[in-house]
Amino acid sequence: YFITFLLAVAGIYAYNTLPKEQFPDIVIPTIYVNTIYPGASPADIENLVTKPIEKEIKAISGLKKLTSQSVQDFSIVIAEFNTDVSVPEAKQKVKDAVDKAKSELPTDILEDPNVIEVNFSDMPIMYVNISGDYDLNKLKKYADDLKDKIESMSEITRVDMVGALDREIQINVDKYKMDAAGVTLAEIERSIKFENMTISGGQVTTDNMKRSISITGEFKDLTQFDNIIIKSTSGAVVYLRDIAQIIDSFKEKESYARLDHKNVITLNVVKRSGENLIHASDKIRDLISELKSTSFPKNLKVSITGDQSGQTRVTLHDLINTIIIGFILVTIVLMFFMGVTNAFFVALSVPLSCFVAFLIMPSLGLSLNMIVLFAFLLALGIVVDDAIVVVENTHRIFQSGEMSIVQAAKTAAGEVFVPVFSGTMTTLAPFVPLLFWKGIIGKFMVYLPITLIITLLASLVVAYIINPVFAVDFMKKDEHAEDIKPD
Repeated sequence: YFITFLLAVAGIYAYNTLPKEQFPDIVIPTIYVNTIYPGASPADIENLVTKPIEKEIKAISGLKKLTSQSVQDFSIVIAEFNTDVSVPEAKQKVKDAVDKAKSELPTDILEDPNVIEVNFSDMPIMYVNISGDYDLNKLKKYADDLKDKIESMSEITRVDMVGALDREIQINVDKYKMDAAGVTLAEIERSIKFENMTISGGQVTTDNMKRSISITGEFKDLTQFDNIIIKSTSGAVVYLRDIAQIIDSFKEKESYARLDHKNVITLNVVKRSGENLIHASDKIRDLISELKSTSFPKNLKVSITGDQSGQTRVTLHDLINTIIIGFILVTIVLMFFMGVTNAFFVALSVPLSCFVAFLIMPSLGLSLNMIVLFAFLLALGIVVDDAIVVVENTHRIFQSGEMSIVQAAKTAAGEVFVPVFSGTMTTLAPFVPLLFWKGIIGKFMVYLPITLIITLLASLVVAYIINPVFAVDFMKKDEHAEDIKPD
């Protein structure tokens, strides 16, 4: 009973802490090689850039498919590997192949080919949109505050900001004034660079202690730019304000976000692989509610779109409800054939087997998703088979009147050990080959046989150890309408 209690408590705790996702987190090793070659036509890109890179990548072992695109000024090569190749290994192999191809690439390419990996788990789980009667610069301050708090959560990998303005200090030099003053652009650049910096001043010894000294020179307002002194080649002193206009402005926008026909700043929230999607969504919603009531102004609108946890909740709840209904139906069916008491502790093997599976799943890196819950639903009518045989055999021996209930339980479990074990093994045997199913579908479906195997093996433990104990305490001789007499 104590073991049963521990299994129940630990199983419920494991269920609550298991990562919950709609679909299994599948990693497809896909590597992109991007190359920029300005001024080249698509034909030149293909012949001079794409083909040499493809030639080297084709020789990599484990490569499944290789595709490429050559457009004006740009080449992209996509290498998809077999699922048994890890992403870091695939990326390193592609990098080595690209290094070999560099000798055949044009010498006037400004940047080396960029090798990046594609991780489908980096897709945003939700979009947080910030809008209101404020300019984008003010909205960005609120967005930065919210972004920092979301990124501090353990479930979140990063938050990408879309539609915001990035500050830029523009120094618009008047060419004629610069030429008249005898100043070059290099001198202006050098003066700004060395004036706007913080450097270490070394250490000084005071009161038998060494203290670090730093010279702070980073600019805090625009007037400091105006007063930068630029010495011309003629020796005259020229201020930056004399030859240039300093403007506190913004970079050219490279991303736009709109919601309900209005400009907004959108935060794309990316979940950490293996973390609980539902918990992450709940924590973000709680954080937004807290900020709305404390630091955010009332007329600031923060809305969430594209929340993947909504569909995940519906899928998981529907499957869990189906499992509960199935458990009830299994118990009702057992009552017709075994009586109320026997049916109850036979049906108890269903949740106990699931609890054992919940305890083992984290060590195997499994999450609670649609495939896992479907496997539990499939196992509902199977996990009770072992308990039915053990309990019914115990009932038969006990009703004969030749043994006490304790001896009947021991004898019954011993008699059917081999047939019950062999029956369970034959049930599991067809699912073993699914463990070695290759490809993307195999990675997706492997959760089904793993869950079934764990649950059915757990049902053996429950049938041999826990069910006989319940039988000893609760089985009565008048369980059936008439006693079963021995031959």
